[in-house]
Amino acid sequence: MNIVLFDDPLIRQDLMPFTFTRPVGNLRVGIQTIDEKWSSYSKTSCSFHTVAYLREKFPPSSGDGLFINGAVCPDNNLWQAISSLSSGESLMHEKRLVAVRGSSPESTAKTRAYPGGVSWIDQVWKIFQHNAEQINADFARLTRNQTSKGVTDPHTRVYQPGNIFIEEGVQLNACVLNASTGPIYLARGSQVQEGALIRGPFSLGEESVVNMGAKIKGDTTIGPHCKVGGEISNSILYGYSNKAHDGFLGNSVIGEWCNLGADTNTSNLKNNYEDVKIWNYRNGGFTSTGLMFCGLMMGDHSKCGINTMFNTGTVVGVGANIFGDGFPRNFIPGFAWGGAAGFTTFQLKKVIDTAIKVMERRKITMSEVEKRILESVFSNTAGERVWEKSS
Repeated sequence: MNIVLFDDPLIRQDLMPFTFTRPVGNLRVGIQTIDEKWSSYSKTSCSFHTVAYLREKFPPSSGDGLFINGAVCPDNNLWQAISSLSSGESLMHEKRLVAVRGSSPESTAKTRAYPGGVSWIDQVWKIFQHNAEQINADFARLTRNQTSKGVTDPHTRVYQPGNIFIEEGVQLNACVLNASTGPIYLARGSQVQEGALIRGPFSLGEESVVNMGAKIKGDTTIGPHCKVGGEISNSILYGYSNKAHDGFLGNSVIGEWCNLGADTNTSNLKNNYEDVKIWNYRNGGFTSTGLMFCGLMMGDHSKCGINTMFNTGTVVGVGANIFGDGFPRNFIPGFAWGGAAGFTTFQLKKVIDTAIKVMERRKITMSEVEKRILESVFSNTAGERVWEKSS
């Protein structure tokens, strides 16, 4: 059976800047990406139905199958309802299309209402808002009938060891793992260095490192091949990104291949305690999150220099480079170069040259497909770089 995760065009825009470089169904929330979750339930790999410039990297499948909204996280009841659909039949939840069996997301002859609850990742803040729930769900599924390698370091302090799962090759040195507030999942080859304090729910990706003295407050996911330090709370870092030094990151989502300079700090709470508004790409303006806590949303391949300060609810696009003193604006378009003093354009060739060097440090070669994706994003976001119009 083909499982195809399709992008709802409006949801895809609401999830930018992260969906500039990946389909909706490839977002990470909890321990796994959404497509990895659906693969686990369906026992088959997923393909994607997404925009044209992403299809080289995320190819679609041909023929009939189950088309599932990429913004939906699975559970047992929902999977049973979707897998029981007949050809041409769709599943709706509160007037929103969840899934359809056919040759495309539009091939619907008959609809069925789903009465249960659905976890929708349809806004950027939903990624961190639903993260604890998804860590718990993923942990229960991934560890079922599996045996943890356990803690062998005599100087590591553990609370609720039955709520901690450790894969092969994990290194622990004189740290504290407190799973009394939620599960802790440490993936293959990861490290937690001496003096680090971790409170669950927490997930550490393959080959990732929690540096000495870090303070991880929980509801946090660190993707594969990342390095983190300082203070982190209710945040998600996608793969190959670093926040290696002191500084605070809270209620934030950081894309792939990002780097936060030493002592970078994010505000996640306004001084007047009002709900946070953030930039919405679909509306071309700011929208209320309805949340008191919301930090930084940073797209892939973006960087910031030492001592950078991000105001509450800042959105940074793809391929930006932020530096200098003061607070930069709370919407920074993709391929911006500068900070509070103003921006110029981080030209595409220089962004790609930097990305090549960064990826080479991890022994990864940047593909021509990935270069073409950045070219498309650069072109598609030109209108946001308002300084280009006046130059």
